[in-house]
Amino acid sequence: MKVSGFTFIRNAILYDYPIVEAIQSILPICDEVVVAVGNSDDETLELIEAIDPDKIRIIETVWDDSLREGGRVLAQETDKALAAISPDSDWAFYIQGDEVIHEKYLAVVRESMEKYLGDKDIDGLLFNYLHFYGSYDYVGDSLNWYPKEIRVVRIDPSIYSYRDAQGFRKGDNEKLNVAEIPAFIYHYGWVKDPRAMQQKQEDFNKLWHDDVWVDQHIAKAETYNYEAHVRSLKRFQGTHPEVMQERIQSKNWQFEHDPSFNKSSLKEKLKKFLRNYIGIDFSYKNYRIVKR
Repeated sequence: MKVSGFTFIRNAILYDYPIVEAIQSILPICDEVVVAVGNSDDETLELIEAIDPDKIRIIETVWDDSLREGGRVLAQETDKALAAISPDSDWAFYIQGDEVIHEKYLAVVRESMEKYLGDKDIDGLLFNYLHFYGSYDYVGDSLNWYPKEIRVVRIDPSIYSYRDAQGFRKGDNEKLNVAEIPAFIYHYGWVKDPRAMQQKQEDFNKLWHDDVWVDQHIAKAETYNYEAHVRSLKRFQGTHPEVMQERIQSKNWQFEHDPSFNKSSLKEKLKKFLRNYIGIDFSYKNYRIVKR
């Protein structure tokens, strides 16, 4: 069984992306990792080149900055990396620049790949998510965070990145058949220096909206105000991936939140109760779960 990893990145240093940690986290179970490095305003290319030249294959790309609808350019860049994977691979492990998988789940992922290798009805593997917010001590607890997503797909030319690269589809807009596995992706997209976060908010929203929308909805500031955007958080009780330890120790800002001040409507509280205690999940599902 051959496994390829793939990802895309641009301006990793400018926006403080943990892309090095993301790639390092999947390297142990990948035979190669394809990285689409976009035209950057910093030393992102050199950063990626220094990780593991024996396993990492870089393709240099140019982002279509005129494409400003629904984050579609992110899917385009994902597809470029996916298309460059060795055709003799069996599975492709996708990791975004702000995602990391804990080493304790690698054996589960590998075993699941082996288990479903011959089951052609399974297009991919579905992971659980932890969305960190503000600091490495809190995870999002509101229903606006997506709880699961596909991060391993079968090598199949009909599979492509969907919408803003959050998930995948195949053929004529068909949802993938996936097997749910007991592994988590740690999403750190909302944990970074408030200055880098503010810059990212001002620039990345241009991938979804025009300048008028950005001017009206994104506050101009030196730093991002995490406290002003809190909905519902809970303290993280587990451990972070080993590859994240140095980054966590070097954190240079403070963020504290009292969960007793969480903001949840009665409707959201009811949906949480139904999800957590009865198993009824109202979240959007860009996949079809296949039970085996």
